[in-house]
Amino acid sequence: MKKYFPIAALLFILSSCHQADNKAAATAAAKTDTAAASQEAEGVLASLKNLPFAYNRDPSCGMPLKAGLEDTTTYKGKLYGFCSKDCKDAFLKDPAGYTAKIK
Repeated sequence: MKKYFPIAALLFILSSCHQADNKAAATAAAKTDTAAASQEAEGVLASLKNLPFAYNRDPSCGMPLKAGLEDTTTYKGKLYGFCSKDCKDAFLKDPAGYTAKIK
């Protein structure tokens, strides 16, 4: 029995090291996926800022679109940008009222 103890201990140590390598590889892969998704989101938001908006501010709160653009909608063929979903939702409740204020 004493002969097999060092072999069993060695096998245990080797399997533990292998599991640590797998965890490290999984963590690195997750970080890569997160970074790629973040870069893609930044690219989408950057391309939104270059669209021809009907007004250069959020029609609901007046915030400049260059400060932060989160959502868009079209109304009567014109594109409007919003700093948040809440501002877009407010606009959609009364788009005619908001567009009358900005003209």
